[in-house]
Amino acid sequence: AMAAPRRPSGGGLRRAPQDGRLEEINKEFLSDPKFSNEKDLEEKLAVFKEKYMEFDLNNQGEIDLMSVKRMMEKLGAPKTHLELKKMISEVTGGVSDTISYQDFVNVMLGKRSAVLKLVMMFEGKANESNPKPSGPPPERDIASLP
Repeated sequence: AMAAPRRPSGGGLRRAPQDGRLEEINKEFLSDPKFSNEKDLEEKLAVFKEKYMEFDLNNQGEIDLMSVKRMMEKLGAPKTHLELKKMISEVTGGVSDTISYQDFVNVMLGKRSAVLKLVMMFEGKANESNPKPSGPPPERDIASLP
């Protein structure tokens, strides 16, 4: 059977403005003396940007409660509404109910071990240890069915 064509991830052009915005923010972090001794900062920021766009489901430049909820479900660690609110306020310092990209990067690079950060690290580890193919299992040939 022919393999289904893979659809390119990231939604293509629709993402461009946001990508540019986040790129600008990454540049600010790169020139911030506070992070000057951070190892592989550029690579890390590139990863954070990808992650953030993956989870910014409303494409508004912020991650809202529903996005965090879906993100946690996708990671196989569903949370209650209360836990989600707590995670967000942990990241934003309680001033907002959505997570901006700056908030996100600050937490990922920061010394505090926020739940979100642990989850991200955990997801990274999980992906490294068992790279399972994404997408549906390969189509079975009719002839090979019992």
